[in-house]
Amino acid sequence: MQPEKNSIEYISYNMTKADIVTKISEKLGIEKGDVQATVESFMEEVKTSLESGDNVYLRGFGSFIIKTRAEKTGRNISKNTTIKIPAHNIPAFKPAKVFVEGVKSNVTVK
Repeated sequence: MQPEKNSIEYISYNMTKADIVTKISEKLGIEKGDVQATVESFMEEVKTSLESGDNVYLRGFGSFIIKTRAEKTGRNISKNTTIKIPAHNIPAFKPAKVFVEGVKSNVTVK
């Protein structure tokens, strides 16, 4: 449990994979090991799909997509030289509109 935000003891908390497994296990009454295997399998499938060039769309949640970064010029400050950073692809997550609206309406600005 997190302390209240007004409390001096308040510490920012980030949910981990283990926390997700625990919450799902408690909510559905399924063994943690089974939930762990399911979560791991889901993440592996998303990763495999993206690595093979396929995006993953989860209606109402968001999309795991591949973004292409254009070639650009960078600087190596320690050597004072210019370097060329080649174009490359990176994985990204784009939340669904309903997800974004839920966060906007339920999370206060710090």
